Amino acid sequence: MKLDNAVLLWSYLTQGPLLWLTATLIAYCIGDAIFRAASRRSIANPVMIAVAILAVVLGVTGTDYKTYFEGAQFVHFMLGPATVCLGLPLYDNLSRLKHAVLPLLAALVAGSLTAVVSVLLIAQYFELGPVMMASLAPKSTTAPVAIGISESLGGEPTVTAVLVILTGIVGAIVVTPLLNLLGIRDWRARGFSVGVAAHGIGTARAFQVNQTAGAFAGMGMGLNAVLTAIIAPLVLHLFQ
Repeated sequence: MKLDNAVLLWSYLTQGPLLWLTATLIAYCIGDAIFRAASRRSIANPVMIAVAILAVVLGVTGTDYKTYFEGAQFVHFMLGPATVCLGLPLYDNLSRLKHAVLPLLAALVAGSLTAVVSVLLIAQYFELGPVMMASLAPKSTTAPVAIGISESLGGEPTVTAVLVILTGIVGAIVVTPLLNLLGIRDWRARGFSVGVAAHGIGTARAFQVNQTAGAFAGMGMGLNAVLTAIIAPLVLHLFQ
């Protein structure tokens, strides 16, 4: 009887639009709680944990991605305003940006080009098709922009979204130990580099470590989104 009630309850909940939005928020809250319990270590990235939890839930319940996205698309919608809000750190740090504009521009061009060229070289080595290459090219920029770039280049937006999230998670995990190993102590350089390489997830990690790093990560993410929209089509054309 109890099992029947549970099945009926599940059937009722799956009819509502808020089920997967609620599941997404709960998964993130669990990930954030584990992250805090682990003393904010990067290996316990809350986004990675939330993705793993949701993957298990979707697999166990036999829910396809289309059904999940229909319920959780509000989160996708909020990515746009959240990205625009990251322009505030850019405005607040305009004076500091002016004093370091040349090194930051050099780092931006180097980082953005490296991200696009390196992934296309790897894709070419493994003989991936044009759709996959178009999906891979913008993987280091923030999701709303990356999906738009991917669509305009003939890529698959769903694949791009997955690659963007994976890039951000890996970047957020490795950035602190890697930069410590390289001896980079300047919070501006640390933040800007992770913003260019690992977009919003890396920026969130930078804010957890240091406010200055977070502000420069927001700048790096925003500027890289603009530059990637310009150079990704040009570089991809060279590989086709």
